[in-house]
Amino acid sequence: MPRIMAIDFGLKQIGVAVSDPLGITAQGVTVIKHKNNKTTLREISQLIVNLGVVQVVLGNPIRFGGGAGTLQETVENFGKKLSDATGVKVVMVDERLTTLQAEKMLVSADVSRGKRREVIDKIAAQLLLQGYLDSLPKRQPGPTD
Repeated sequence: MPRIMAIDFGLKQIGVAVSDPLGITAQGVTVIKHKNNKTTLREISQLIVNLGVVQVVLGNPIRFGGGAGTLQETVENFGKKLSDATGVKVVMVDERLTTLQAEKMLVSADVSRGKRREVIDKIAAQLLLQGYLDSLPKRQPGPTD
C-alpha cells in the first residue's frame, strides 16, 4: 500500500515522518539538515522513492493572526519545487503548535535538552502526519480484506 510522508520544514532542520503501509499510524523517519533547497530536494526525493511515497503533507506555518509570513512563502515555494521534481502530490496542512506539542511530549518523557533538539522536528512531522491521517475518511474493509 502506498505511503504518505509529512515534512516539518524549517530553515535549519526538516523533520520527516511516514505513514505505515495501511495509512493508520505515523512514524518519524529522520531529520534532514537544511543546507540549501537543491540538496534538501534531492534527499527528500530519494526518501520518497525508497519508501514508496505517493503523497506529501507539508506543514504550512500559518501565523496565529492568519496572515502569510516569509517562512510560509518559502515553504509554499519548496512544496511546489518538490511536487515538480517528484510528481508527487503535495498537500499543505496547518502546522501551528505541532513543534510546541512535540516539545511538551519530549519534556514530559524527560528527554534531555540536547536530545530534544535532535529529534523535535521529526516528532513534529510525526504529529502533523498523524493528525492528517486521523482526518481522512476511514476505509471500509472490502471482500478481499
